Amino acid sequence: MKTVAEILKAKGSSAVYALAPSATVFEAVKLMAEKNVGALLVMEGERIVGVVTERDYARKVVLLARSSKDTLLRDVMTSAVIYVRPSQTSEECMALMTESRVRHLPVLDDGRLVGLISIGDIVKGIISEQNFIIEQLQHYISGDRS
Repeated sequence: MKTVAEILKAKGSSAVYALAPSATVFEAVKLMAEKNVGALLVMEGERIVGVVTERDYARKVVLLARSSKDTLLRDVMTSAVIYVRPSQTSEECMALMTESRVRHLPVLDDGRLVGLISIGDIVKGIISEQNFIIEQLQHYISGDRS
């Protein structure tokens, strides 16, 4: 099983996009569109105070007929933030995501934000790992031990 640290390394970019709780939902959706991401962290300085996702926008703004330009992130963000450490495995992350019904997990190392992983990052890592195993088995079966 790959670790979160390995997934972040394979991802190549450790960029994490964030806004303050006083930013508007419109600003968040605009940033998500510009960066082609589905979630942003909501931060006060170095402290994570929430996560806002496309799902939050759909359910807490659109369905409630709120204005994205007048609604603040603090009013729609998920404030119970679940996070992982770099040493945790992709299997642990998948279990946590499934149990908590979330698709994004901040990665904290000694309380310091080092990245953000998505279910897509984890699936990509698992597929890569499975492809490697298949390739090794094919070499073994064919007698190619090099």
